[in-house]
Amino acid sequence: MKTITIKRSRELEHFQFLRDLNQLQFSGQLLWTQTTGQQWTFHLAKGHVMYATDGIHPMRRWRRNLAMYCPRLPTHRLGWQADLASAGKTASTIGWEYTLLNSWLEKQRISPEQANNIVLSTLVEVLFDVQQAAGVNRQIKHDQLMVSQIGLIQIEAVVARTQQRWEAWQEAKLASYSPHQAPVIKQPEQLQEYCPAAFYQMLVQRLNGQHTLYDLAAQMKRDVVEVTASLLPFIQLGWIELTSITDLPALIYPRSLTKTAPPPVSPTKALIACVDDSVLVRNTMETLLTSAGYQFLGLDSPVRAIGVLLARKPDLIFLDLVMPEANGYEVCEQLRKLSCFRETPIVILTGSDGYANRLRANFVKASGFLSKPLNAVAVLGEIRKHLEQGAPNLSAPTR
Repeated sequence: MKTITIKRSRELEHFQFLRDLNQLQFSGQLLWTQTTGQQWTFHLAKGHVMYATDGIHPMRRWRRNLAMYCPRLPTHRLGWQADLASAGKTASTIGWEYTLLNSWLEKQRISPEQANNIVLSTLVEVLFDVQQAAGVNRQIKHDQLMVSQIGLIQIEAVVARTQQRWEAWQEAKLASYSPHQAPVIKQPEQLQEYCPAAFYQMLVQRLNGQHTLYDLAAQMKRDVVEVTASLLPFIQLGWIELTSITDLPALIYPRSLTKTAPPPVSPTKALIACVDDSVLVRNTMETLLTSAGYQFLGLDSPVRAIGVLLARKPDLIFLDLVMPEANGYEVCEQLRKLSCFRETPIVILTGSDGYANRLRANFVKASGFLSKPLNAVAVLGEIRKHLEQGAPNLSAPTR
């Protein structure tokens, strides 16, 4: 297994990173870790999302979603614990929440739509938290696909909903506040004088410092942005204060099924080049390879590529087959004539995986052949194979 770390640098890069993993059909875990130690985890299968775990208030989030989408299910810990004990083959390494959802689906206690609603709501909340957090590093850990009763969620659906909430939160001038904060009345006299009696009594009942803004929005069946924006004038006047509160007690789950985040490792020294006129291909390649600890060199022109490759001398080259100025066969043939590239692994990329193409690739002494669209496992497997065989001194990632 391999885990890697990347630093956050751009405003909306987390959204784009997820899109890149979708393009690469990535399977495994995507972990975000804040410098404070807070962590969020997305579990993915073939570029789609299965579930999200961890976060600031995972128990509060679980209870809110359960009350919202599955009101007939048990809302107390003893009921969940009993269902977990009888989960059997539906037990999941993702966590106890996902195990319960799978178990309830198998027993037809909830519908697929209810399960998907809970998963999507969880994903949006987690991704919103990541987007709002400062000092976040990313890690990816490749893993095998896991069997699930729950359908996979498309990444674009998660990103679209999260971005909509994020933009609304910004437009409402709430950027300095967190929906995980709990409102509490600090100046009741001023608030009582300003508000109608019934509205004031409602505020006194709800704004007791025990419920987060997310909790209040769920109780009132309103959007969290709307609820927070309605309280903002009172917050700015100092009549209401937002405070940080702890999560509800965690549920006990068998240690053998509980995942632990692997520590980040140092990046490798290998330089991987990709010569492709497609911006999408180069960007997705860069996302995957830098995430896997490799150095990356992207080139869009086969004519200019040879000079740059001579200067940088990459340890492995991915070479697109169809480009406007020269095809991959011609570039590969030219590179093999240079002594410094006679042993360098050169892997041809193509959308046409035919016997004739493979035969010609062998003729120009290409080292490998990968079909598009790119697959993360196949790309990294090709690199690992050639670096381990041809350059044992390079620290290729190990599983």
